[in-house]
Amino acid sequence: MARGRGSFDDAHALSSEGRRRRARYAWLWVFGIALGWFETAVVVDLRALYYPDGFRFPLAPFSVRMALVEIGREVASILLIAAAARLSARRFLDRFAAFLLVFGIWDLVYYAGLKIALGWPASFSTIDVLFLIPVVWTGPVWAPCMIAATLAVAGSRLYLAPRRRAYRGRDWAVEVIAGLLVILSFTKGWREVAAGGGPPAFPAALFLAGWALGLLGFAAAERRVRAP
Repeated sequence: MARGRGSFDDAHALSSEGRRRRARYAWLWVFGIALGWFETAVVVDLRALYYPDGFRFPLAPFSVRMALVEIGREVASILLIAAAARLSARRFLDRFAAFLLVFGIWDLVYYAGLKIALGWPASFSTIDVLFLIPVVWTGPVWAPCMIAATLAVAGSRLYLAPRRRAYRGRDWAVEVIAGLLVILSFTKGWREVAAGGGPPAFPAALFLAGWALGLLGFAAAERRVRAP
């Protein structure tokens, strides 16, 4: 009888933890959506000031002060996402999953918000400025949207899965290399943009190689974790 009672208590504890995890997951969505819309509002205001006729290349000249303010805002956004992830779980991998999830939601809502507020971008092939740290990142809108959707799905899987994982150093190395390839594809033309020109042709093959490597590495690690 005592053993049966203990099994019941364990099952109840697992069920309660599952409900709490799903509740935290829902709040991460709320946070990501709110942060994405906040980002949209800031960029709508910036474009009204610097691109009243619509965003285009070459970039409008920014004062050093405004550039530093914008870089500071980008850092603050990343710190907000990291703080939300830190508070959402106890284990590192769960926090990392929350970071991926919120980052992906943030970026997807940002582009959806720009489409609602400005009717921009005209298409997924429209070139955008993605980031300013440490140099200017540019690329077609479809590329960051692919990354954001992938991060949101991977983060959801990691965060909601009940089992423990033990990723190897090799798994992390694959993901780091994949991320560096993607970043290189976004920053390859930073000199041309910084010099007052437009970005060169986007290296889609390099981007897709990084994206595919990261996705395949994640899938391989997940298959290994699931194996008995």
